[in-house]
Amino acid sequence: MKPALTLHDRTLKLNRFPIRKIETLQAWDAADEYLINHTHDMELDPQRPILILNDSFGALSCWFAERANVTTVTDSFVAKQGCIANLTANQLPNVNIIDCLAELPKNPQLVLIKLPKNNRLLTWQLQQLCHLLPEDCMVIGAAKVKEIHTSTLKLCEKYLGETKTSLAVKKARLVFIKPSAALAKPMPEPKTWDVPEHDIRLSNHANVFSGESLDIGARLLLNHIPQDHKYKDIIDLGCGNGVIGIKAARRNPQAKITCVDESFMAAASCTENAKQNLEAPEQLTAIVTDCLADIEHSSADLVLCNPPFHQQTTITDHIAWQMFCDAKQVLRPKGELIVIGNRQLGYDDKLKRLFGNVEIIVQNDKFIVYQSVK
Repeated sequence: MKPALTLHDRTLKLNRFPIRKIETLQAWDAADEYLINHTHDMELDPQRPILILNDSFGALSCWFAERANVTTVTDSFVAKQGCIANLTANQLPNVNIIDCLAELPKNPQLVLIKLPKNNRLLTWQLQQLCHLLPEDCMVIGAAKVKEIHTSTLKLCEKYLGETKTSLAVKKARLVFIKPSAALAKPMPEPKTWDVPEHDIRLSNHANVFSGESLDIGARLLLNHIPQDHKYKDIIDLGCGNGVIGIKAARRNPQAKITCVDESFMAAASCTENAKQNLEAPEQLTAIVTDCLADIEHSSADLVLCNPPFHQQTTITDHIAWQMFCDAKQVLRPKGELIVIGNRQLGYDDKLKRLFGNVEIIVQNDKFIVYQSVK
């Protein structure tokens, strides 16, 4: 793993976040390097904003921090913390870091977009930009070649303007978009759909996991959320739109429900869905943080978890392991962790190693619901 990015006689020390003792992945990719190389000789106005969208761990934000007034837009708490840590490590000035639902600064001169895999998020961001950008603003997207599809380019054409692509370099490609105000449309409403068997109606902002239908893992877990007066504090870890937390609140009206996600859009959706689906919405609180880093130890009776198996575009199991370790810390003695995962992920070994016990609650051809007790 390379600890430093060196280009144009300049070196930045960059780490992924959260920092691990043994890190096998670097904090930037070939698309970041391509964007930096392409814009190196560009004359920039130090007073006009540069917008950087979806900067994974702050490589682009760090590179441009001294060149102009930078605003970084991200839906990821982890990406935000990584950006802040890398700016500090390189003794660079702060940049303005906002979430995807915030108002963008006016009159930007340059927009750099790390193209997301989620087309709903890309559509949202393109429409935001179309309302904002002056004609002289340059917009450059970047991603690995394999992640830039015909559908990606069509979305850029439809929602922002004329789109062209570069040649591939190190398996990365740039996308150049000329903004056209004539394409501006009203911003889309959050996607809404029903879970009729549980009498739940869900609203989903653009970057919420499984934001167009209930994922099959959550559907199985919903049928096995326990009900018991002993639960006073319940956590929905990796809550997404909050469907698990909402069901837990209904089954346990005496309990305080805390829904946790690292996505700002997920937390906003979760809060809106609590208002829509709970008689007492104040029973549920949604917070944005890295796993359970900001939750008091020994403060929960039950943690419900549907872990992700990727970070940004990288497949990894370290997030699930961090979730399990954090859950053990925040559970009270005899507190329970209930986890759902794909059969092939082998969570039972991890849970038994950590808790000393694991029980299978239910399983089908694809998923297993496990329980471990502290």
